[in-house]
Amino acid sequence: MGMQIIGCSADSQQKQTKFVEKHGFQFPMLCDQSHQMLEDYGVWQLKKFMGREYMGIVRSTYIIDEKGFIETIFVKVKTKSHALDILTL
Repeated sequence: MGMQIIGCSADSQQKQTKFVEKHGFQFPMLCDQSHQMLEDYGVWQLKKFMGREYMGIVRSTYIIDEKGFIETIFVKVKTKSHALDILTL
């Protein structure tokens, strides 16, 4: 479909490199340890798990057009079905 996939994590570059190699990703992964970009995109949020609250990434996808404008946002994506969600655009 002519799309470029780019991932982003709050992990260090070293940790991210190991993750990419382990899972065989064939697209760039950005590291944002400062959380600045994650905050700018609104994905660095308060999360809850088993009664515990913590700051973390809400897994999201932004479809950005050739001119740099956001066309579509998917929030709290489900990894097992998300590729199909994208293909149905």
